[in-house]
Amino acid sequence: MKPISYEATTLDAVFSALSDPTRRAILARLAHGEATVKELAAPFNVSQPAISKHLKILENTGLIARGQIRQSRPAYLRAEPMKEAMNWLTEFRRFWGVSFDQLDHLLETLNDDGKDTHDHE
Repeated sequence: MKPISYEATTLDAVFSALSDPTRRAILARLAHGEATVKELAAPFNVSQPAISKHLKILENTGLIARGQIRQSRPAYLRAEPMKEAMNWLTEFRRFWGVSFDQLDHLLETLNDDGKDTHDHE
């Protein structure tokens, strides 16, 4: 098995940023287009300054960037840092595939055993 390589600081920052449900919701919203702090705060029961703190974390991680339109600073998604996290997670896809294949085989075996038992009754 080859070692899994990754840049720990970037990966740690991305997973830390994604660990908060509000930040995940913000990223999901930004996947549909840029938005202002006011627009991002609307669905939440939190203040605009609280949303601004979440945006700062996402911006420091590189998951979003901020523009400048007159007085507004809309945020927009920058998904590049997620690529490293996805690459890291992909290494574990093989594990889940094998595990599910083993579970399928076990269930088929149990199902076949159950059929044999009923056929002999």
